[in-house]
Amino acid sequence: MEQETGFVGLRDVADARIAGLIGLLCGDALGVGFEFKKPEQIRSREQIEMTTAVGFRRSHAGVPVGTWSDDGAQALCLFDSLLLCGRFKLTDFASRLLRWLDDGYFAVDGDVFDVGIQTADALGRLRDGIPPRESGGASVMDNGNGSLMRVLPLALWHTGTDDALVRDAHLQSMPTHAHPRSLVACAFYCLVARGYLGNLADPWSSADQRLEEIYAVWSDQPTQKALLVELDVLRRFPKTDQPRGTGYVLDTIWSARQAMEEGSFEDVIRTAISFGHDTDTTAAVAGGLAGIRFGLAGIPISWLQQLRGYDLVEPLISLIAADNKANTAHGT
Repeated sequence: MEQETGFVGLRDVADARIAGLIGLLCGDALGVGFEFKKPEQIRSREQIEMTTAVGFRRSHAGVPVGTWSDDGAQALCLFDSLLLCGRFKLTDFASRLLRWLDDGYFAVDGDVFDVGIQTADALGRLRDGIPPRESGGASVMDNGNGSLMRVLPLALWHTGTDDALVRDAHLQSMPTHAHPRSLVACAFYCLVARGYLGNLADPWSSADQRLEEIYAVWSDQPTQKALLVELDVLRRFPKTDQPRGTGYVLDTIWSARQAMEEGSFEDVIRTAISFGHDTDTTAAVAGGLAGIRFGLAGIPISWLQQLRGYDLVEPLISLIAADNKANTAHGT
């Protein structure tokens, strides 16, 4: 039998970090075909596939099936920066975001066909020389999901303390989304991912508790107060709003949370897309967690067969494997 290649050839790899990354890319690529659709425009769950059903008007019709969007490309920029720098380096990461937007870095076919308005505006300021700590939108209206969608690699790579992970999650958001709400959402999601990586019974409750504990001992009082207020805003969302799959960062968090109640990778992605609207990001955020939870073997073969861009990801997978061996050798 001929050996399977590409993404399908990874199905026997028992590395939750690689599974999380591929889960994110797969969810993103599948969601691309449904982006901006209202829930009632999306057909039955069984017809939510990488190749959309006959008669369904696919979003981004000129983009080949199986292509990830800005979510996947920016996540790969972050993972590449982490693996090559050996730490989170804000200036390096910010430069890679500009390379993505300007040159198609980590975009399949080099084609940047989708970019959020807030992200485009912030990267424009970055290009004009504004430092990455200051380029991100900082108003309450600047809380789109553009930094949340790419942050998962930080949780997959990080071996430091929860406090260090939270601080890095905040920093990676700053170039594009600098409001405390976005910082908290990215930190919360990273701790949720760490919970899935650690096989915790309830990663969501654990992340909530840990984040409050971390913020409670921070010495910068104004910053601490703002973060605790935003953590409470995040907590209140499911009590006052219904997940709707929009581009609002807290809606994305809780839409992914609801999708993660499903019992398979396939059903997680289909539920995420069923919300409509920002389907590629909801599916990417949920897909990363589902990849960790269900492993590469849990991702449908047909989806992996149609997922494009393996040549871009393969060098990173090799670096992840080498990084894993190094960490094992050092007992970390």
